[in-house]
Order: sequence, then C-alpha cells, then structure tokens
Amino acid sequence: MPTKAVVYNDAHDVSIEEIDDPTLTSPNDAILEVTQTAICGSDLHMYEGRAGAEPGMAFGHEIMGEISEVGDGVEQLSPGDRVVLPFNVACGYCRNCEEGHYGYCENVESATPGGAYGYVKMGSYQGGQAERVRVPYADHNALKIPDDPANGTPEDFIMLADVFPTGWHGVELADLQPGESVAIFGAGPVGLMAAYSAHLRGASEIYVVDRVESRLELADEHCNATAINFEERDAVEAITDAHGGGVDKGVDAVGYQAIEDGRDGESAYDESRENPSIILNQLIDAVRPTGKIGIVGLYVSDDPDQPDHIGEQGLLRVHLGTAFEKGLRFGMGQCPVKRYNRRLRDMIIAGEAEPGFVISHTTSLDEAPEMYERFDEREEGVTKVLLEP
Repeated sequence: MPTKAVVYNDAHDVSIEEIDDPTLTSPNDAILEVTQTAICGSDLHMYEGRAGAEPGMAFGHEIMGEISEVGDGVEQLSPGDRVVLPFNVACGYCRNCEEGHYGYCENVESATPGGAYGYVKMGSYQGGQAERVRVPYADHNALKIPDDPANGTPEDFIMLADVFPTGWHGVELADLQPGESVAIFGAGPVGLMAAYSAHLRGASEIYVVDRVESRLELADEHCNATAINFEERDAVEAITDAHGGGVDKGVDAVGYQAIEDGRDGESAYDESRENPSIILNQLIDAVRPTGKIGIVGLYVSDDPDQPDHIGEQGLLRVHLGTAFEKGLRFGMGQCPVKRYNRRLRDMIIAGEAEPGFVISHTTSLDEAPEMYERFDEREEGVTKVLLEP
C-alpha cells in the first residue's frame, strides 16, 4: 500500500507523490500515522537546490501523529498513542546520547554526525511530510502527548518537534540568565521561538532583527520584544544606542543565507545580497565584551549552488579578532531536542507556553507545493506552515 508524501524533484520543484508505505525493519521501530507535519525554514535550503537533495527524496522532519503499529521490542508505546517526534533520530544509548547530545548520535547511518527525518546527509530516514512514517528507536524518540489536555493545541505541540526546542537551545547556548538583555537576529519560526524562550526565561530586554513586518509584529506581540527592521535602520546601531553599548547575549537564527541591507525591503529573496558572514559579524558588534552568542542558524560545509559572489564553500569572513578582543564566547550546533522537549511539553500542558502562535497557515498535504513556493518567497504573512495529511 503506497503512502502520499512531499517529494523533491528539482530546485524549486516539489510534488505530492506515492511512495512505498513504511514498514517495521527493526523490533525497535514503530509506524506513525501522521496527523500534523510542518514546513521548516531549513527545508527551504533543500527546496532551493542548495543542499544536494536527490530527486525522489521525501521531505519533512517536524512530525506528530498516532502510533499505528509497534515492533516486538517496543515497550513504552502502543497503537493509538499520540506522539510528537524530535527531528533528531537517535538511539538513546551511545556515548553522545548518554551525554545528552542527541543530534550527534553515533549509531545512526548518516554522512554527518547525527540523523534526521527527510534531510540531506542525515541518513536514509523517510521524511514526515507524508501520510505515514517509520519511527526508529521508537521508545526513545517518541514523546507522548495527552489525548485531551486542558491546555495546548496541535499547533502548540507540533512546535516540540523542532522550532520551540531549537529556539530554546539558542538562548541556552548563549547562557541567557533572568534579567539579561539579548539580541536575536532572524524572526523566522526559530528566531521567534528564541525570542519567546528569552521572554519565558525572564530576559529584561529582547531585540529582534528581521525585515518581514508581519514576523516583527509577532515578536512585539508575543515576546515583548523591540522589533528592528534592518531595511530601515542599522541593526547594530539601533541595539547599541538603545542599550548603552551592547547587549549581554546574542542569538543567530538566520544562518548562511543571510542578506545585507541597503535596498527597499521587497519581499522577494535576492541572492545578490547574500553574505553568509554578516549576522555573526553584526552579533560580534552588538554583544558587549565578555558576552555570549548562540548559533542555531544553519551553516553548511558544502553549498552545491551558492551565488557566484560568495567565496570558498563553507568558509566565512568572520571578525574573529574583534571577538577575541571583546572576550566573546560562542556556542553552536544542532539542537538536541530530547534535552528540552519533555519540559517544554509540560509547560504547554500547564498553560505556561503557547508556541503555536507562529503558525500562520494550516492546510492539507496536497497544498504543500504551493506553500513551499510562498514560504520560500518570504511572503508577507507566511510565517510557519502546518500540513495535515
């Protein structure tokens, strides 16, 4: 029996195709009937042909649904359980997993450290923008969600797959403490979740930098943040002028496809403005001496289709001397979702967190190709897309 999925064909071209139905391949596997799955900003790197995706690959690593089948070795899950999956595929018992580094599991089959659903170089795990998906190491990876919680919606709980923990991880890497100030570059879903996490953790001042007004409005409304449109004013000057020389902490939620300012803020993405070093250098300037910077925006070692004006693949022109003189410290890397998702789930259930505010569109799986195009164009009002197979 085939299952429908979002399948990559070529740059800027995905379609809904029938693929082989997932089956149990290990006693530790489970099969999930997908009820909610989201398009992530990092999916756009593959969609744009910037990550080396192969035609026929099924996308999607933000997945929630109902368990329909379990292997003989699965002890904690039963058919009918409602769960959300961390985007990391991890065994739970290797050295890195035991130390909480679930994004760098040593037992997954992957070209890079760690594994993920439906992502280039991160194993052959089928993506979850589909009707069904196989869950490896199911007892470890699946997080149960109450059937009828007093608080929390599907829009809230699907955020536990990636962007809420990743935003939390960004401020954790920056070691944000209650009462401190923080600058967050990028107001996409991860940047908004970093700002929201900073708000939940008691930050005194939060600055969010982007150019999409609808996203900046969300930062103001839900995160009590000062919104800065970098098309209208210099972001570093705005932050340092407002905060007397620099904020305590910073978060990069943009990554290697960052762009420079200097034009009129049109919504279309313009590769000629790309500068993969600019956010790191702006954070180096915006954070006070001895401050810390968390990097959760995606950087890659190889970009198959980078703009001509960008230099060597994977290399950045970072003002390391300035960072050294200021005594800045950096933390970076893939979010270990399971380090955070249980407590964040419980915050949602308790009514202390409502991260689903970033969802701007909910639609069927069949509408995914159109929503990929609109999300990729950074269309005003398109912040996060939820698909319901």
